[in-house]
Parts: sequence; C-alpha cells; structure tokens
Amino acid sequence: MNNKIKLAVAGAMFATSAANAGIIIPAGDWTLDVNGNVNAFATWSSFDGNDAGTDTMAGSIFGAYGGLGPVDGNLEDNTQGINTGLLPAWLGFTGTTRQNDIDVSFTISIQPNVSDNGMTGDGTLSGGTASADLVTTQPLARQAFLTFGDKSWGTIKLGKDLGIFASNAILNDMTLLGVGSAAGNSGNPTTTGGIGTGYIYAAWKGQISYTTPNMNGFQATIGITNPNQVNGQSVFGQNNFFQDRFGIEAQANYSWTGDVAGKVWVGGASYDQQLEEGTATITDDDYTISAWDIGANVNIGNLGLTAYYYDGKGLGTTFFGANGHNGASRRDSDGGYVQATYVIPTGTKLGVAYGRSNLDRASTDAANVDLVDSNDRWTIGAYHPLTKHLNLVAEYNKTESESHNSAVEDWENDSFSLGAILFF
Repeated sequence: MNNKIKLAVAGAMFATSAANAGIIIPAGDWTLDVNGNVNAFATWSSFDGNDAGTDTMAGSIFGAYGGLGPVDGNLEDNTQGINTGLLPAWLGFTGTTRQNDIDVSFTISIQPNVSDNGMTGDGTLSGGTASADLVTTQPLARQAFLTFGDKSWGTIKLGKDLGIFASNAILNDMTLLGVGSAAGNSGNPTTTGGIGTGYIYAAWKGQISYTTPNMNGFQATIGITNPNQVNGQSVFGQNNFFQDRFGIEAQANYSWTGDVAGKVWVGGASYDQQLEEGTATITDDDYTISAWDIGANVNIGNLGLTAYYYDGKGLGTTFFGANGHNGASRRDSDGGYVQATYVIPTGTKLGVAYGRSNLDRASTDAANVDLVDSNDRWTIGAYHPLTKHLNLVAEYNKTESESHNSAVEDWENDSFSLGAILFF
C-alpha cells in the first residue's frame, strides 16, 4: 500500500512503520514493491427508527431506509454480514527507480471484495432476471499515479490517489483497522468508518499535486483535482450536478519526534459547483464550495490522542458537496472527532472515539425540512497484533442520525464486529 496508508497503520497500531516494505522484487533499473492487505469482519447490526420505511432524511449516514447498511431490503432491523471494514482488501504494485538524479515511481492498485450478496457468490448474476439479483463484487480501482522529484526540491504527483483535503482525518481514524459505521448487510465493498461522523470523505481523485521537501518537520502539498461529476441523480429536483473547474486542495503538516511525538495539520479546498435544472426551479445554479480543517495527533508513551475539526460552506456532509445546497442557497456544515487510544502490556491497543458531523439549514430551507441535522458516532475498539503483520480486531459502534424535521424520529444503529486484518 502507499505510504499514506502505512502511516495510518503506524499511527493506529505502533506496530508498522512507513519504512516497512511489502514483497520486494529487484527488476533491472527498478525495484518492485508488491503490497496490500486482506481483512474480513463478521458484523451484527441492529437498527432503530423508520421501521415502516416511510420517513426520509436527506444526508443521513444511513441513506434512504438505512440503505448504507443497517437495514436490508425487507426493512429488517437486525442484520448480519461478512465484509471488509473501512479499508478494503488491497493489492498494490509500486515501482521505484532513480534516473538523472530524479526519484521516479509508479503505483497501481486494485481492491477486491471478500464477500458478496449473490446466490452464486462469484460476481455474476445468480440466474433469474430480477434487478435485485445483481451482486456487488466488482473490484474498486483507487490508485494509478506516478511521481517524480528529489528530496532537495520536492515531489510532483500525477494520477489517481487519495484526495488532499481531509486525508489526514481518515488516516488517523482508528477504524481504518476496523469497521466503524454503516456495517451489516453482506456484499458491501467497504464500510464508512468515521466518514460522515466527524469528517468528509477525502475520496480518490485524479490530481496533479506538488509536495515540498521535508523542512525540519514541515511539509505542504497543493494540487488541482479532477472535477468529479455526479450525473443522473435526483438531488433537490435537479437531474445533474457537477463541478465545472478543477478543484483546488491544499494541506500543510508539521511533525516532530521525541518522548512526546506528534503531528499537526491544516488544510483547505475550493470547488465551483454547477446545477442543471430539472423538476425544481433553480435560483442559484452556480456556487462555490469552500472548506477548511485542522487536526492534531499526539503520542505520549502508550497513549495516543487525536482531535480534528472541519468547517465548510456548500460542503454538505459525508461526501464532498452532498446536500450542501438546496437549489437556492448554500448550507453550512461542520464537525470533527476526538479519539484516545492506549496500548496495554499485552500489546493490545484499546481505543474510544466520538465523532459528529452537522449540516445546518439554509435560510431558504423550511423549518421542518427533511434534512439531517447531525450524524454522530461512538466507537469502542480493541486491536491486537497477533503477529508482526496480523491484527485481530473487535469493535462496537453506535451511530445516530437526527433530522431537522421534528416529526421524524432519530435513526440509531448499534453494531458489533469481530475480524482480522493482515498486511503484507
């Protein structure tokens, strides 16, 4: 996996170093690193709220009828599933070389599922013609990028990788080794971890970015990102909404070592959003999404502390831009999470985290608009390094969505997961 994911694992477990490599294969001028992970979890999930499936709550972490996981197609409250957690199963290939005093590398990766919801279990239709017979085993494709640079002047990246804004939020989330929220139904390629309950998903984006050299612990990245388009969606009455210029994302970090080691960071993002009028009248069809964040991770002996906060206009919740505008004006949103971990003498890391994402009504929204007010999550986890590369994981997650509409009761989900994650 790439260094960002390795750093996250290092921060989560104190058992893996960013300098650790996968399977190293010399190949002429190149060195090939084959790396990745396999993880799987059994999850038991219980949902409370919207039992009849008649209430709506745009922006809920559960989606329509709890569709992100805790309620199945029959609106059953109790579900089980075997899936990957927040981090999908991963197979990555990174090649590195140095030519003409320039460090050159490429990374390509795929992320297969470990489970599916079809009768045949092989990623095909299970006989029959019903649309519900479709399965969800198509692999993800999250990385394909090249880099070149030198430690004296920095690094340029071109291609698809994790977004810059909010990346440190997910990489310091302890549920990266576990499950987090939106678990339950079989066949899901990943869960959401703490996404939407404390931070916006950084997502995997085409980008061209520049990262400065490390200057005594300070390093910064700025880049343009692909204006990912979301078409054919019924979002507040529009047929389409899309971004009509490159996004701009940036992040600055300062890291230090010693008895009290840590990292602090700040970031920002700006996008232009266009709305295509559909069944509803649009009075503001061109607006800007702006966002900033700040965070810190500090380690004192066996104790680890993380705090993060973000704020945005038009940013929405969970996914970048989702429900951030009502067709007439932008909505404000903010959130964050706090997390504490401690490694006990057995080497097991125990952790507790609380995260919350808020989405405000716009001035043009009705008082009882069917819109989420907040998504919040409690996580209690235990992460045990059985070997250098294999970790056993147990997690309990409680997630809740609250609506601006006082007539809609809160939606709540409790889940318990047991599983393992193997890195190589």
